[in-house]
Amino acid sequence: MLFVVTTPQDLDERFRSAVGELAPGSAGLPDGMPAELARAVFDAQLTSRHLDLAARWLRSFGEGFYTIGSAGHESDAVVAAAVRHTDPAFLHYRSGAFYAARVAQGGTADPVADTARDVLRGVVASASEPIAGGRHKVFGNAAHHVVPTTSTIASHLPRAVGAAFAIERLRKVNGNGDPGTPWAADAIVVCSFGDASTNHATATAAFNTAGWIDHTGLRLPVLFVCEDNGIGISVKSPDGWVEKTLRAKPGLRYFAADGADPVGAYATAAEAAAYVRRTRKPAVLHLRTVRFMGHAGADAEVAYRPAADLDRDLARDPVVATARLLVEAGLASPEEVLARYDEVGWQVRKVAEEVLGEPKLTSPGEVVATLAPRRPVRVARTVSDLSGLATTDRAAAFGGRLPEDAGPLTLAQTINAALADGLAANPKMAVFGEDVAAKGGVYGVTKGLRERFGATRVFDTLLDETSILGLGLGAGLAGMLPVPEIQYLAYLHNAEDQLRGEAATMQFFSGGAYRNPMVVRIAGLAYQEGFGGHFHNDNSVAVLRDIPGLVVAVPARADDAAPLLRTCLASAAVDGSVCVFLEPIALYHTRDLYEDGDNEWLAPYLAPSSWADAHVPIGRARVYHVGSAEDLTIITFGNGVRMSLRVAARLVEEGIGARVVDLRWLAPLPVADVIRESSATGRVLVVDETRRSGGVGEGVLAALVDAGYVGSVSRIASVDSFVPLGPAAREVLVAEDAITQGARALLAR
Repeated sequence: MLFVVTTPQDLDERFRSAVGELAPGSAGLPDGMPAELARAVFDAQLTSRHLDLAARWLRSFGEGFYTIGSAGHESDAVVAAAVRHTDPAFLHYRSGAFYAARVAQGGTADPVADTARDVLRGVVASASEPIAGGRHKVFGNAAHHVVPTTSTIASHLPRAVGAAFAIERLRKVNGNGDPGTPWAADAIVVCSFGDASTNHATATAAFNTAGWIDHTGLRLPVLFVCEDNGIGISVKSPDGWVEKTLRAKPGLRYFAADGADPVGAYATAAEAAAYVRRTRKPAVLHLRTVRFMGHAGADAEVAYRPAADLDRDLARDPVVATARLLVEAGLASPEEVLARYDEVGWQVRKVAEEVLGEPKLTSPGEVVATLAPRRPVRVARTVSDLSGLATTDRAAAFGGRLPEDAGPLTLAQTINAALADGLAANPKMAVFGEDVAAKGGVYGVTKGLRERFGATRVFDTLLDETSILGLGLGAGLAGMLPVPEIQYLAYLHNAEDQLRGEAATMQFFSGGAYRNPMVVRIAGLAYQEGFGGHFHNDNSVAVLRDIPGLVVAVPARADDAAPLLRTCLASAAVDGSVCVFLEPIALYHTRDLYEDGDNEWLAPYLAPSSWADAHVPIGRARVYHVGSAEDLTIITFGNGVRMSLRVAARLVEEGIGARVVDLRWLAPLPVADVIRESSATGRVLVVDETRRSGGVGEGVLAALVDAGYVGSVSRIASVDSFVPLGPAAREVLVAEDAITQGARALLAR
């Protein structure tokens, strides 16, 4: 089979014809382009071109599952040549030649075969693929500092900004010459993307954040590379639009290069990389490319592109341009160029045949093995180890007044103290978001933290949730423990893909080689009196519970808040977990439980010596026994805990004993605890302050059904509605009267 040539749109024949027409010369290479470099660029380009042909060949008989290729973009090999092998790279899915060049830079004995094996294993979904393990075809390899990115348009750009930010921030925090990251202290971040991506909101957020950071006087060593082929799938980019857009970005130094001119492109790429490395400022390289063989294997370009456009692109083939350079410089004859082309093609096709028979993932366990590893014993040990904090160190962190000596605290005060303890224990932890530093948060939850730990540890960001999460993504990847805050749950939804498509997928698509440890604090849920409406009383968490591997914690009261937060921080540090810490706004400053002035919703803050005993593992509920606790099980969380405890106290007066189960973890649900406590009474009332459709209660009911629960069950949930302003909110939210009536109706069955 090795002699069979796959030539979509006659690309192979056109290359051969163009090379055959080249006139040998002896002019030598221009200054700045050594012969060794020119040959290395050409080899990377040939490898990438033949990988595209091999992917189409594999697809032709059902053994290839990915055909978005890099043909026409091979000029990005000069970008790889212009940066260091150790500079972290976040690559566009058409940056195949960059990847091939990066592999060669790593000193491998056989770069063509090694690149081909990496990439083609991804194409055939081989379980032996070195980064995603057959879960997706991505460009990624930890040994070559290529961070895998998903296919979501531009979604990796905010992470690249965050990584560049963290490289500089960690260098300041450490202050001892240790970069504190997997990369050198003077590393730059390289991030490539397509021209159509410049129009995406996520790209706009990244560019804006980069400019904003630069404008504030901070350093941000990131080089964006726009690989501009002039078309997004089938939609043409208007002439001049990309250049005008990129030139207009504040704070981004603009460089432009023509991919059909390898010498000029390399010179410009080298200039851009040197600028970013020297100044630690962001820049964008606008690299003009072309696109061959359509968007992907099933894309028939002739349906939407005139033949003249295709011919014009073929005249700008970057691989032909480099071949011309070599021939006219006298470094190779046309025959030698074609011989090398065939040799690389033979090597790639040989590897393609070899990977065909490699095993695929064959079980659910194999697929999810890298999704979200859990090591609860190590997490518990980490929490326990924190108890060894020196009292003098904590005294300094708390300004001489330890929280355990302050008396009973509210939920907000407890979270504040737990954050301070986390910052004191882990110098790489950072708290950031809108209004968290100078103001101390809208509700005072982060009050005083910046003053105690400094502006490099606690800082305000620009008002953009995508950028806040992007900073967290890059910071976690670089070795920090980021704790970003999203000011309100309703504000998360415009940026949710940064959690779903980027943070939660990192270990899944990198086999654990890369992690995104992060604890995202979000003020949410409803019942906030005197302020709000939907945007400040959002009770929708379905979008969070739908993300595989995401941990979602909801502390209802002060004595749970610190243990849950410590578990999330430890899990992020130990397992690379992505955690959401959803804080019920209405309970932040609540003091009373049963009657005014009883202060029973407050709780003392535990000293470190008690942290191990109070540890709450992920996925474990809390159970309150009220009265005999034999008649009814109420399963709830958040605001529902306080309401249900109040209802249970009234039911005791009627001779009814209840057990109230606070889920505490919405993902993963504490299924074992739910089943045990439900079976104990045979009557279950689910109290769900989220919506009836897509709410948490659906998950609880499904868990009961899956476990074969045969008792009685009923559900009280909020109406499928946004939360309106003022008293009207009571008409759609769960209320104590509804819980009481639901309990009585269930008991009357």
